[in-house]
Amino acid sequence: MIDITLENFESDLLAASQQVPILLDIWAPWCGPCKQLGPVLEGLEAEYQGRFTLAKLNADEQQEIAGQLSEMFGVRSIPFCVMFVGGQPVDGFVGALPAEQIRGFLAKHVPTEGEVAAEAEVAQAEALAEEGQTGGAVDLLLDALEKDPNNDEARFDLIALMLAEGSDNALQHAQLVAEPLRPRATGLLVEARPAAFVRVLDAVVGVRANGRPLSTLQEAIAANKRDFAARLELASLHLALGRQTEAMDELLEVIMRDKAWNDEAARKLYVAILETMTQPQPKPAAPAPGKAGGPGAHPGAHPSAAPDGKPKLEIAGKVEVAGADPVIDAYRRKLSMALF
Repeated sequence: MIDITLENFESDLLAASQQVPILLDIWAPWCGPCKQLGPVLEGLEAEYQGRFTLAKLNADEQQEIAGQLSEMFGVRSIPFCVMFVGGQPVDGFVGALPAEQIRGFLAKHVPTEGEVAAEAEVAQAEALAEEGQTGGAVDLLLDALEKDPNNDEARFDLIALMLAEGSDNALQHAQLVAEPLRPRATGLLVEARPAAFVRVLDAVVGVRANGRPLSTLQEAIAANKRDFAARLELASLHLALGRQTEAMDELLEVIMRDKAWNDEAARKLYVAILETMTQPQPKPAAPAPGKAGGPGAHPGAHPSAAPDGKPKLEIAGKVEVAGADPVIDAYRRKLSMALF
């Protein structure tokens, strides 16, 4: 449990909530219901074993923070609890609710034990994969999916590792892993990342099952530069061999000559390859407890000053942008030039 003030609001609440959900209890010493709620919240924090952090804010001493949050949620009474996730206030409740009702509230925002364990296993698997220990990485990812079937990154990482292995058995397994993604890859509400992994996987499986030899494809293209079907197949073959940039180079040849060909098949596969190569946004590093700072701030920094000289409180946290990948950026530029 931590006490929140204007000085540590950014570091210990906004920045820290990008690592773990934080429930802010706004209370006052004179408030009877606050005294009833406090021990219940403290018991729940212990029960959840680190899956959320309890923070407390004295409304009498920290009137600016309490006032802004009350105005934001349209609340005029205490105890008032606000859930912070990802550096943002996302939900709240008012009053001394019983523990069971609060558990229902927490269930909307706090990960389960399985989800937390799965996330840790995904991180371990990614580290093993970087070291070339793909067998251990696959085992961890499979276990992570068993603990949390909704862990997308475990699913994406597994598909990527199986594509890299490239054996018939690995591709069959990848298709099974990808099956839950397919409903999200089609229809009116297509999700970009699931759709990308499904498209790349289907391209590789298709060329492995029915593709022509490399020499045959090269001869077909040499005879006819506009043999787009051969170029698309050659790009898929490059993908099957783990050569993403060569695949995109071949697809660019189609896009530059006829970007609308075959319902933009070349562009769609090109974009899918870029998406599968792009790493998800990492969580920012957790700040040291009690130290101001966090993403975008300097150590020891206080909230910025308004024109009248008073501290200016920013409720929303700052987001740290991940470093760019030069290869991905270069191929994004090539696609942009080919399209426009």
